Amino acid sequence: MISCRECDIFLRNGLFYNKEVGRDIVKRVRVNRYIRAREVRLIGETGEQLGVLSLERALQIADERNFDLVEVAPTSVPPVCRLLDYGKYRYEQTRKERKARKSQRAGVLKEIRVRPRVKDHDLETKIKVARKLLEDGDKVRAFVVFRGREITHPELGVKVLQKIADDLRDVAALDGSPSLDGRIMSLVLSPISVKQVKETKVEEKV
Repeated sequence: MISCRECDIFLRNGLFYNKEVGRDIVKRVRVNRYIRAREVRLIGETGEQLGVLSLERALQIADERNFDLVEVAPTSVPPVCRLLDYGKYRYEQTRKERKARKSQRAGVLKEIRVRPRVKDHDLETKIKVARKLLEDGDKVRAFVVFRGREITHPELGVKVLQKIADDLRDVAALDGSPSLDGRIMSLVLSPISVKQVKETKVEEKV
C-alpha cells in the first residue's frame, strides 16, 4: 500500500499534492482512507466490475490484493473507485500531463539573433540555446541582422543560417527558406522527433 512518505506527496484538505511544485497530482485524486464516501462502485485491478460495496469492504479487498483504492470518478453516485498501484498510476498520469503541456507549447516562437560575421564560439552558444528551445517544443526563428555595408553580402547571412540548420538537423525541420526583410534575414525551425528527421538544405533566397 502506498504512503505519503513513499511517494513524496503530502495532503492538503484531504487531497494529494506535489510538494515540489505546489500543484495537484493527477487531478486531485483521493486514495485509501482519504476517500469520503460510505459506499463505492469498485473496479478490480484488471477492469472487472466488483459491484457497489461499503468503503470498508473495498479497502479490505484492496489490502488483501496489495493494491491502493483510488477514487477515479468522484462525481458518480456512488463514486467509482479502482484497485491500482497508485505510485505507478501517478507516474503515468504525470507523464501524460507533461506530454500534453508540451504539445500545447508547440508553436510558441522564440528567437535567436546573430551577426553575419559572428565568431564560431558565439554561434555555437546560440545553437545550444536554439537546441534547448526546440527540445522543449518551441519553434525557433533565427535571424541575422546586417549593419551598414554588410547588406551587400547576403551570402554571409545564408552561410550562418546554413550552419544553424545543419547543426540542428536532428531536432528541427525548416519552415521554408531564409527570407530577407530589409536588413534582417531569418529562418524558422520547428521541433521534430528523431523519426521525422529528413535531409534538409538551406537554399539562398534574397
